[in-house]
Amino acid sequence: MLIDIFHDTVCPWCRIGKKHLFDALAQQQEQEVHIRWHPFLLDNTVPVEGYEFRSFMQNIKGMKAEEIQQIFDSTQRAGEAARVKLDFDKIRLAVNTKLSHQLIALAPANVKNDVVEAIYQAYFEDGLNIGNFDVIVAIGTAYQMNASELKLQLNDRAVSDAVIAESTFAQLNGINSVPFFVINDKVKVNGSHSVEVFLETLNRAALLDIPAKI
Repeated sequence: MLIDIFHDTVCPWCRIGKKHLFDALAQQQEQEVHIRWHPFLLDNTVPVEGYEFRSFMQNIKGMKAEEIQQIFDSTQRAGEAARVKLDFDKIRLAVNTKLSHQLIALAPANVKNDVVEAIYQAYFEDGLNIGNFDVIVAIGTAYQMNASELKLQLNDRAVSDAVIAESTFAQLNGINSVPFFVINDKVKVNGSHSVEVFLETLNRAALLDIPAKI
């Protein structure tokens, strides 16, 4: 089974959706699954140093501080229900996620899913700036990526341009929100649905792949 996941690494609902999908896959355990991660840059105009998180969120949402806090509280409760931690009190910066997606693209296949989770953890639990070069290198080296080689690759303009191009391609092809999942190039799921919904979707996708009897 092939699953394409379009996400951004500062999107809390992407982390929740990822958890629900992986929980559903753990229950299914019927076939080999190959996952491809695709960048969806929610705001590539954010500078490397980032913006103050709460004021940034108030500005883009057009909301007051107490309204933003209500959103954070409800999202955090949704995370708790999914058994993922979303500590909005730890998050100080709204950050540019391009570099984090470069790391995901460069990560070896056998650790790529773990690297994605480590990036989510760094932002939502540790409050780190995942747009910071040293932070991203530290995550990569924690998964046995060579530091010197990784630094060169992260500084490669071609890798950066590829992330931007892939994100733009997704938006031009009708993906306007994340998380967004495509299963076996046939079944599409938009949003961080429940484990049960993902199980139903995985089963439907599997059935669509069964050759019809003549």
